[in-house]
Amino acid sequence: MEEQFILRVPPSVAERIERLMNESAASSSNPDEASLDLSFSEDGRNGTFMIGNESFPASLLDLPAVVESYKTYDDSVLIKTADVGQMIMVREENDPAPEGVEYKHGLTPPMRDARRRRFRREPDLNAELVNQVEKHLISIMHGVSVSILLFSSPATC
Repeated sequence: MEEQFILRVPPSVAERIERLMNESAASSSNPDEASLDLSFSEDGRNGTFMIGNESFPASLLDLPAVVESYKTYDDSVLIKTADVGQMIMVREENDPAPEGVEYKHGLTPPMRDARRRRFRREPDLNAELVNQVEKHLISIMHGVSVSILLFSSPATC
């Protein structure tokens, strides 16, 4: 498997990167203008993306779902190359930083607000009741009969 990541940049930065990719490095008059750099701080989640002499804030975010990456050599057979679960989001200097470490949207418009729309919420469980049921199940597995009524009142559920 290869190492891959998704780099999401603002449109102005995307244009500059595309221009740099289309031009050859040899034809560039100043090699500093053709340099790209990405560095992260100690927390590993926030960093700086440098293109030429300009810097942009960047964040490493977890995607709501894993994205599979494929490549082909002959335009007919696809070969899976990686599972991508994180994205590096580069933003303009004045844009707010994303909240938390998880990006709530996917990569495409149908995955907008994917966490809320596509995945079930975790059920609200009473920890005391779960521990009590677990103890009773262990006793039953060991052959001890349990005669306590677990759900005696709606208040305990």
